Amino acid sequence: MNKPKNKATEKKYFGTDGIRGKVGGKVMTAEFALRLGYAAGHVLGKTMPNHTVVIGKDTRVSGYMLESALEAGLSSAGVNTILFGPMPTPAVAWLTKTLHASAGIVISASHNPFYDNGIKFFNQNGQKLNDEQETAIEAMLAQPMQMVESAEIGKAKRLNDVAGRYIEFCKQSTNRQSLNGIKMVLDCANGASYHVAPQVFKELGADVTVIGNQPDGFNINKDCGSTEVAVLKEKVLESGADLGVALDGDGDRVVMVNHKGEEVNGDQLIYLVAKHLHEKGELNGGVVGTLMSNQGMEAGLKAMDVPFERADVGDRYVHQKLKQNGWILGGESSGHILNLALAGTGDGIVSALMVLSVIIETGKNLQQLADQMQLYPQTMINVINETPKQLAVHPVLVKAARAVDDALGDEGRVLIRASGTEPKLRVMVEAKNAQVAQQEAKKLAQLAESL
Repeated sequence: MNKPKNKATEKKYFGTDGIRGKVGGKVMTAEFALRLGYAAGHVLGKTMPNHTVVIGKDTRVSGYMLESALEAGLSSAGVNTILFGPMPTPAVAWLTKTLHASAGIVISASHNPFYDNGIKFFNQNGQKLNDEQETAIEAMLAQPMQMVESAEIGKAKRLNDVAGRYIEFCKQSTNRQSLNGIKMVLDCANGASYHVAPQVFKELGADVTVIGNQPDGFNINKDCGSTEVAVLKEKVLESGADLGVALDGDGDRVVMVNHKGEEVNGDQLIYLVAKHLHEKGELNGGVVGTLMSNQGMEAGLKAMDVPFERADVGDRYVHQKLKQNGWILGGESSGHILNLALAGTGDGIVSALMVLSVIIETGKNLQQLADQMQLYPQTMINVINETPKQLAVHPVLVKAARAVDDALGDEGRVLIRASGTEPKLRVMVEAKNAQVAQQEAKKLAQLAESL
């Protein structure tokens, strides 16, 4: 049985992707953000000569509060801030490196509802922090704040041309591949990409119908985006589009919909890109997935003699393994896709452009490309639990899960893991037989609820 070994479980605040929670809860408060800004300023903000940290956010109403608090904390540590306003997470990562900042901060809870928010960090190279850096920030959080002298207080300014810079970066990522003849529907999840994503695809020549681009602070990810594609499917069918593209609230993941209104998830997108690059001799090694990646992708890659390895859940762990192996392509079923030859982090817009390039170069539509990989039926059940990390290692549940895993053999697998961002235990069973996957997942979930 594949068991998670997520190092984030050793920390008090940092989870799979930064720090996240309900606004007004234990951590997502102005006071905590103030102290976090101060702590991050000391650990990260003074690593470069200009002592500058950049801050972007998504469209949640709570972003104003957290942005101001982080700015104050950073300033009190003697660190300057550059404020971007609403910008996708990958844009902040890229701009952190481009502007030679000490670090980057994104205020976002990604695909979560508006009442949640989060804070995540990038180092000076635009990459997710390692475990040591996160541990150092948590250690500094436990120390009392000691403000610098008045003459050393950090300054803050807004940079207003960042959207244009990022749009140009996205277009250049695939060498300005023309999208003439592509009719598409784009769902921006009422999130951070609402003002940049439409411009990228339109300026490359696509015929674009845009939905989810009217954020009001409360409607981010609500019945839209990469986790809720029902409206996108309807719009694709209604408009006769070639495909649909759905981003999430902070723009770092993408799922797509083919012309028949069928969803194409991250595993399928990674596979079709891997196959295309492999056939061109440009894959440069293997592919990295996660514990959640569909076994069908692993089997398909194996049939092509393409190496495949699984990392812990979280795109930063995918990134780490890619770097270790010297590979370029990997990602998660949720739509976090990394192609390190195009961008340094997962980027929903760049990933969509990468897939569109495959469609144009092969002359095949999205359905034909996705159908080249056989997805194993997968059943995922989320069990609400306030202590999912402890439940995930409960001896009774572990023994039951191992028994199912052994029974499935090469025709399936079981994964029990605590969510890194929500109070949930994820129970997943994969099997060639869909009914078997459903039955076994239900049994394990019911057992988990009873413990």
